[in-house]
Amino acid sequence: MKKAILAIVAAACACAAQADTLQKSRETGVVRMGVRESSGALSYTTGYGKYVGFHIDLCQRALADIQKQLGLPQLDIKYAPVSSSNRIPLLQNGTIDIECGSTTNNAARQQQVAFALTTFVEEVRMAVKASSGIQSINQLRGRGVATTTGTTSVQLLRKHEKAAGVDFQEIFGKDHTDSMLNLDSGRADAFVMDSQVLAGNIAKARNPADYKIVGEVLGVEPIAIMLRKDDPAFKQSIDNTLRGMMKSGEIAQLYDKWFMKPIPPAGAIVNLPASEATKAVWAIPNDKPAEEFTLTSAGARK
Repeated sequence: MKKAILAIVAAACACAAQADTLQKSRETGVVRMGVRESSGALSYTTGYGKYVGFHIDLCQRALADIQKQLGLPQLDIKYAPVSSSNRIPLLQNGTIDIECGSTTNNAARQQQVAFALTTFVEEVRMAVKASSGIQSINQLRGRGVATTTGTTSVQLLRKHEKAAGVDFQEIFGKDHTDSMLNLDSGRADAFVMDSQVLAGNIAKARNPADYKIVGEVLGVEPIAIMLRKDDPAFKQSIDNTLRGMMKSGEIAQLYDKWFMKPIPPAGAIVNLPASEATKAVWAIPNDKPAEEFTLTSAGARK
């Protein structure tokens, strides 16, 4: 019994120590960043262990500020690719300290992790082949719909009023690249996902003109940098950097760099202007979950 109690206490102490990311970074000179390999212009790989994107730039900037805050001569960033299905467990167990990808901040996830200020508000829509003739949700009856394991997009599709009675088959990809391949190969007739992920994958396609983003806006979702829960000091440091970039307009300039100008490796242009919903959260920063966002209040187009 005594050993069991000691084990519980030790585990609790370990969790508390792990939660203090600033202290851990001060002691080790290292921070571990979870990144995505194909999350559009938010976070993706150019190969050979190189990761780039809007959210990666934001995280790098915030971590540079933390390096100064801690008085460290160097803060070494270790990059670790994560997926939709393992990103939360890897954050919770300490494998990564921060996740800079394309994660939706929602109430269920807030029970497990924390989120920095929202930096991007996503419209969920669908990509189809330009030759398919598909323009609306109600044309998906009997068709295959690609989605990525661990994401929330198809849940939004099923809840949409125009999806009532529309029977479609979900085809799961292990990541966004795999889901796009399902559309490209004809295994799926539509790929339902965040618009910026769709636009980014289309921009990288062999012939981007073969695809288009269509249909109703299924929902708006606040996308944010993900952090461990119960680590308020680390969250405050990240939020301070983001809030400063929003106030100065630097975040808008960084957005244009990744969404409106040629990006590596091939110089493709995503061509996705910042939505009114995204501009709204830059003007009035918050970390509200998706349940508190609506198509109207977030400023998304109908």
